[in-house]
Amino acid sequence: MRVLVVNTGSSSVKLRLVDPDGALADRADPPLDNGTVSAERLATEVERFSGVDAVGHRVVHGGSAFRRPTALDDEVVARLRDLTGLAPLHQPKAVSGIAAMRSVLPGVPQVACFDSMFHADLPPEAATYAIPREWREKYAPRRYGFHGISHAYAARRAGDMLGDDPGRLVIAHLGAGASLAAVRGGRSVDTTMGFTPLEGLVMGTRSGDVDPGLVLWLLREAGLDPDEVGDGLEWRSGLAGLTGSADMRDVVSRAGGDDPDAALGLAVYLHRLRAKIAAMAAALDGVDTLVFTGGVGEHQPAVRAGAADGLGFLGIGIDPEANDAASPDTEITASGARVRSLVVEAREELEIARDVRALLRPH
Repeated sequence: MRVLVVNTGSSSVKLRLVDPDGALADRADPPLDNGTVSAERLATEVERFSGVDAVGHRVVHGGSAFRRPTALDDEVVARLRDLTGLAPLHQPKAVSGIAAMRSVLPGVPQVACFDSMFHADLPPEAATYAIPREWREKYAPRRYGFHGISHAYAARRAGDMLGDDPGRLVIAHLGAGASLAAVRGGRSVDTTMGFTPLEGLVMGTRSGDVDPGLVLWLLREAGLDPDEVGDGLEWRSGLAGLTGSADMRDVVSRAGGDDPDAALGLAVYLHRLRAKIAAMAAALDGVDTLVFTGGVGEHQPAVRAGAADGLGFLGIGIDPEANDAASPDTEITASGARVRSLVVEAREELEIARDVRALLRPH
């Protein structure tokens, strides 16, 4: 079964045609048109793809209803649209991509795969917010977690690279969005993102963790309205808010050139990253393997080295030469370090294609 994977991002759509053996048969990266996916543009790209048997869509938020890969129909699409408030950066683009692809390939089965589904079975202590019981019962909020497709692939790939169970595994998916996952036996037991993809690490434009009291103060005392606060935390915070740039390449370069804003921004990013890696290790009662993936995790040696600094008490150590020369997929563990450290290419398309085949293949 040849699966066309549709991965909508903030400024483009990644189309990847995956053969049954996992080989990449074709690819295209059309831009978005005014924030939406154009059916006309997709039709032009898909025209040259031959033998599409099924389509798999990456969707960030599945809410409480969608915990597994799900075949798409009008009702499902409507329910996904209703989740826009939980992932305003991502959900509208994914829904527009689904609508466009269903019009371009109307006779081909299409499946949604959710970033939240890898974390659907988080233990209650990791999934539950300490908020009033009546809110929990009426609104049923929980920590959903995201980047699950990438985390699931990285966990599987780490096992392949090591030739064995990676044991207590911490995965750092670091890109424009960033999150950690604590994984044991292929299952997520904790993660840094929560009810929305705004919680957790410092990201490109997203704040990550902030004191809820600060949000209340901005609303009550500073006089900002909810839309202003939401826009600021989603689009104008993180590295962009600290340094003026959401691009880690730029931040690292400027920090090395004695730019004080970039130096502070990188230090804040790494401080939060180290603290959260230690928290994931605590959820696992230790760590055996650390994986870096995502655009920043794969291509920024300074970030990997900075993340490992100060974590020697966990047994983490990175070889400087291997780290500087690393390209995925490779090991960068320092001699004598107890924890194996790996750099793994993010291959969400392979995980999505695998899930689509598992759902559609006759039993």
